[in-house]
Amino acid sequence: MIRVLVVDDEPQILRALRINLVARHYEVATAADGGTALRQAAEFTPDLVLLDLGLPDLDGVEVIHGLRGWSAVPIVVLSGRAGNQDKVDALDAGADDYVTKPFHIEELLARIRAVTRRTSVSEAEAARVQVGDHVVDLAAKTVSGDVRLTPTEWRILQIMLRNPGKLISQRQLLTEVWGSTHVRETHYLRQYLAQLRKKLERDPARPVHLITEPGMGYRFTP
Repeated sequence: MIRVLVVDDEPQILRALRINLVARHYEVATAADGGTALRQAAEFTPDLVLLDLGLPDLDGVEVIHGLRGWSAVPIVVLSGRAGNQDKVDALDAGADDYVTKPFHIEELLARIRAVTRRTSVSEAEAARVQVGDHVVDLAAKTVSGDVRLTPTEWRILQIMLRNPGKLISQRQLLTEVWGSTHVRETHYLRQYLAQLRKKLERDPARPVHLITEPGMGYRFTP
């Protein structure tokens, strides 16, 4: 049974999420503030954290930093803050995904399934990934159909494919591929993603696997 820690200061949201998750056979613990959330995370050892940013004692980004100091547990942020900067800050702090309130419960459950699937896949299973009509072998660095990728294209694609379903911020990609001095060079990403789509997507103008989340980052959808 997958254990989920739900952190939100709104009692009705805690109750609704607990009911929906328990009905789908998740084990659920709840917390109404950041301090309790950090204690619960240590005692309950969840497989996933659903975290609101607007908590009464700690900002949600501080909670993410607190968790990331000792845990790699997947974190899906739930927040009424719709601004892109709030999303980027949460993702850069270590969140795995971001869902804006109000949300449809089925969308949230799909995001939960995607994140838990990603964390349960072994390295061996993750080595070969289907992208459209192509099979990408991350270990051998080959793509079926005699597709050739540049070293930079490989680095970007590897990060995305090893995190299926996860929204990866522009800052994270730029830092990991080019270094921290290039975090504002977002045109690099637009250029290379366009090249990758031409090589891997059936219809590069309407990508279904290498997705852009405007103003935030990119997501690989299997």
